[in-house]
Formats: sequence, structure tokens, C-alpha cells
Amino acid sequence: MSGFDFDVIQRSLPYLFREGMTFTLTLTAMAMVGGIVFGTLLAMMRLSSFGPLAALAGGYVNLMRSVPLVLVIFWFFFLVPYIAAAAIGAKNPVPVGAWMSALITFTMFEAAYYCEIMRAGIQSIPRGQIWAGYALGLDYWQTMGRIVLPQAFRNMLPVLLTQTIILFQDTSLVYVISATDFLGAASKVANRDYRLVEMYSFVAVVYFVMSFGLSTLVKNLQARIAVIR
Repeated sequence: MSGFDFDVIQRSLPYLFREGMTFTLTLTAMAMVGGIVFGTLLAMMRLSSFGPLAALAGGYVNLMRSVPLVLVIFWFFFLVPYIAAAAIGAKNPVPVGAWMSALITFTMFEAAYYCEIMRAGIQSIPRGQIWAGYALGLDYWQTMGRIVLPQAFRNMLPVLLTQTIILFQDTSLVYVISATDFLGAASKVANRDYRLVEMYSFVAVVYFVMSFGLSTLVKNLQARIAVIR
């Protein structure tokens, strides 16, 4: 290898962004939405006065937060086909594929972290507002949906976005199940053209630029929310 070859990067840009980055951003967006929805439900379960429900949610969160993500990816990649077969009564494992396995894994794994963020946000709302909702005739779910959660989302938005940045970076772990994310696409080009330094350096720069830009956005948003308060 003679010198740093920028041409190999330029030639590979359409493939890297059309195939790799599209996969990465789609997985990040869908796992973020699913994780926040599922995580919010888990947070409400953890705060429930019904002990078994709170214990079930707490056990799930503690389990997911105590296991390496790459191990969870392996579990779901190999177990989901058998779970799907059992659900529909099939004799053979149902081919789920790397994409669906990655989506399920990241959604369920990130939900545990979003749960703790939302739980902190819900607990930051003064209890008086909850009692006020009850005084107006609202039940628990109506009080949460109309009074507590909108304020909790606003308070926790910078932290939710920070966790999403971490999610964006963690999507690179799908290489272990041979999914073609941005890093996976770059790895294929690097091995094909024997230009590992160029491709991995470019990937590092892209991840840095996008993560740093989003982090700056989060800081500005956090400052605006602080002013509004």
C-alpha cells in the first residue's frame, strides 16, 4: 500500500451511504421510536403501585442493563427464529433475518435505558400536578398522558437525544450478524480493495462529525429548555 488513497473513498461513497448509512439511520430511527414508546410504558409500570407489575418491569430493566449489547444481539439472532416458529406453530425455525433481529434487539435493549430516563422525568414532575389531575376527575392513565408525560418529555428531551446518539454509535455492532450497516459496508470495501486505513479512517470521521453535530444540537436545546423554565 503506497500512501493514503482518497480515490477509493470517493468511488465507494454511493455504496457506503446508499446501503450502509441508510441501514444505520433507519435502524437508529426505528429503534429510537420503539424504544421510547416501550421504555415509557416500562417507566409507568415501574412507578405503578401494583407490586408485581413494578417488579416485572424492574427485573426486565435490570436484566437488559446488566448484559452486553453484543450478547443480546447474538441471543435474538439465534432465538427469534425459534420463538417465531413456536408462536405460529411451525416445525422449523422461521427465517427472521439480520434486519428484523437487529430491530427487535435494539428496540428492546434501548427501551431499558429510555425507561430509566423517562422514570426520572416523570418523578421530576411535582406530585401536586398529579393530584390536581385526579381532582379534575382524570384517572391514572389520563393524568399521565395529558399532564405528566408531556412535561416529562420536554424535561428529558436532551437526555433522550443523548441516548439516541449512543444508539447511533452502537448500531455498528450489527456486524456480528453480518448486517450491512455503515461500518459493515466500509469493511466490505476495505477488504475488497485492501484499503483498511482509508476506509476505517473515513468511517471514524463520519461518526465523529455526525455525533459531534448532534451533541452540539443537544447542548443548544438543553440551554433553551433551561431558559424556558
